[in-house]
Amino acid sequence: MEDARRLAKRRQPRIVFDFIDGAALDERAMALNRSSLASVRLQPRVLRDVSQRDLGATVLGQEFSLPFGVAPMGMAGLAWPGTDAALAKAAIEFGFPLCTSTAASMALETTRGIAGNHAWFQLYVGASRDSSLMFVRRARDAGYETLLLTVDGPQLSRRIREIRNGFTVPFRIGTRQFLDFATHPRWSISMLASGIPSLANNRRADPHGHFVRGVDRSGADWDFLHRLRKEWPGKLVVKGVMNSDDAARIREAGADGIYVSNHGGRQLDSAPSSISALPGIRKTVGPDYPLLFDSGVRGGEDIVKAYALGADFVFLGRPFLYALGAGGEAGLKAIIRILSEEVSLAMAQIGVTSISEIDTEAIAPSEHGRRTPPAAPASPNAKSREEGRSSTPS
Repeated sequence: MEDARRLAKRRQPRIVFDFIDGAALDERAMALNRSSLASVRLQPRVLRDVSQRDLGATVLGQEFSLPFGVAPMGMAGLAWPGTDAALAKAAIEFGFPLCTSTAASMALETTRGIAGNHAWFQLYVGASRDSSLMFVRRARDAGYETLLLTVDGPQLSRRIREIRNGFTVPFRIGTRQFLDFATHPRWSISMLASGIPSLANNRRADPHGHFVRGVDRSGADWDFLHRLRKEWPGKLVVKGVMNSDDAARIREAGADGIYVSNHGGRQLDSAPSSISALPGIRKTVGPDYPLLFDSGVRGGEDIVKAYALGADFVFLGRPFLYALGAGGEAGLKAIIRILSEEVSLAMAQIGVTSISEIDTEAIAPSEHGRRTPPAAPASPNAKSREEGRSSTPS
């Protein structure tokens, strides 16, 4: 993964790499996501027949071949030409979900046409709720069955790297930006040849292409959630939840699942790590309620740790963009295979043969005799976890 990141940094203009790689303020939350996951230790088990291992996972009534998917990422098309199409094709080829963002570089209808039911739609809600509901209707008409409502971005955070680089949407080209693009000719020429990516969904919504990146997104409140639940006929997941009280109320409001995430450290720099919030939310909502997870995941063992601490499905963001920046579509496929192999090898080491078997017994006791992290509650056994996943109606 670090090789992919390093290659992407070399090949992409600095303004693009820092947009992908950066986070809020001093980027402490992003670092905490990584260090918190690293501090969780897995418990090796022996003398078990693990010769056959199944990486398939079921969530929200859908079966997938792999236990991880692509988190929603705005303007992902900046990573490399054809990023959105490559992710959509990979979702079908490898069998995982792709969360396409409101701020994607490819129209939501086009993504659905390529990825089919493997495509989920992620919604941002601006000050105009009616305008936001227009995207909901488009997603419904395009055939989407799962909608993610992102609620942790009422305002865009200060991202220091972006400010220093003069990152704006659309790009404003000054001398520094021109030199940045000129010294990365492979990216620049490829982008010019294929067409500079734009906010495709916004262009469809506004023929003039007006877009203000820092627009107020505080329209996603409790009233809107109740309204959305009435209007959206499919699965509804609320993304960006880090508090157990919020999780309980979201479940009561009728959401079909919760997505535990601190936005990869890109919103509140003083936020706790996502992995530290996951066990408490699992305890609050119980064993049967679907929990999705992202933030800080960089390898297969991280994916296994998230499952052990209560996740029903795991998503990654930056790693896929590193891979695309490093090697285009071939790089993306390589990183998916690497992640799959790492998950499988970790499962063999902890003595399980299916994703549904992974529970807190996979977490090793710390030097002080407690399982890490200390806040993790006792989880249901593998059987009840599996029943919880399969009981979700399709």
